[in-house]
Amino acid sequence: MPEQLPTAAAVVVIGAGQAGLAVAYHLRRRGLTPGDDLLVLDANPGAGGAWRHRWPGLTLGGTHRLHDLPGMTDTGLTFTEADPHRPARELVAEYYGAYEDHHDLRVVRPARVTAVRRDGDGYLVECAPGSPVTAVRARVVVSATGTWNRPRLPLVDGREEFSGLQITTAEYTDPAPFVGLRVAVVGGGTSALTFLDEVGDVAQDLHWYTRRVPLFHDEEEELTAERGRIAVGIQDEAARAGRPLPSIVAVTGLPRSPLVRRLEGKDRLRREPMFASLDATGAVTADGEHVDLDAIIWATGFRPDLTHLQPLGVVNEVGGIVVEDGRVPEEPGLFLAGYGPQASTISSNRAARVTALTIARLLAGPQA
Repeated sequence: MPEQLPTAAAVVVIGAGQAGLAVAYHLRRRGLTPGDDLLVLDANPGAGGAWRHRWPGLTLGGTHRLHDLPGMTDTGLTFTEADPHRPARELVAEYYGAYEDHHDLRVVRPARVTAVRRDGDGYLVECAPGSPVTAVRARVVVSATGTWNRPRLPLVDGREEFSGLQITTAEYTDPAPFVGLRVAVVGGGTSALTFLDEVGDVAQDLHWYTRRVPLFHDEEEELTAERGRIAVGIQDEAARAGRPLPSIVAVTGLPRSPLVRRLEGKDRLRREPMFASLDATGAVTADGEHVDLDAIIWATGFRPDLTHLQPLGVVNEVGGIVVEDGRVPEEPGLFLAGYGPQASTISSNRAARVTALTIARLLAGPQA
């Protein structure tokens, strides 16, 4: 972190996860100086982005494939050669920390941004009390805050009446709290499958509920090029229209990974249609049957964290925001990195290069 933080910068990047770091890297290559005219603010106490909050039992080999950040090989590190048995939260934090140091990105933390407001022909970025910087004026703002702080909870009648334990994916740490309990796992993604595996070993009873019938495919790759193109296209269409971003797994499906094969061997892929409602002691199915439950794990995904952008009036009534090629048309100096079609590590890296080029031209003025 710089010894003396600036109160104004050409560009402020909010978030130091994969998207924020990738944009900062390319901006630095285009001549901006971290800690001077480029300021990267991160809410976490250390490197790693959302990965540092993953549960300890999640290993690198058990995650979605991680692609290297641009310029990561310059550090002598690469995810392709990393130990797949190491906890992902430790390894990613270590690698991202080394990346920040090697490229001298001077990330300011913990600095949680609470609001972005218009300020003349630029913006005022405000931080929570106790942050190393209170407010920074910027010509350009890049929001790369991800989704981890905004778990998506479905609208289910009676959810607040249920008297048992309820947690989201972001709150899961290990299966210990579920020993001997009757547990429902809700959701059709990789996290839900992990909970079926871990919690199923200790629970008295286990139910798996999803709104859609999960689609399993036999490709070895987690995401084929064709499925990737389709998923990116659907996300991009939603982002351009300002609609809430759709589920990726509903498009890509789930590969028959070692985890899936293990669950098949344990007979735990017995999916049930989503229940109709909850009461104090459990779930009520569409047929009126009551299922006694002690705990529910909501593995139902996440929403983009856009709360700090509310003062700009760009977040619409359905919680979406119009984004075209990473840029908000209503606010020419506002960019979203890692949003929608940029959410994966590989698309995020490509988009970061384009975003940095666009910002450089914007800062240079009409002659560029």
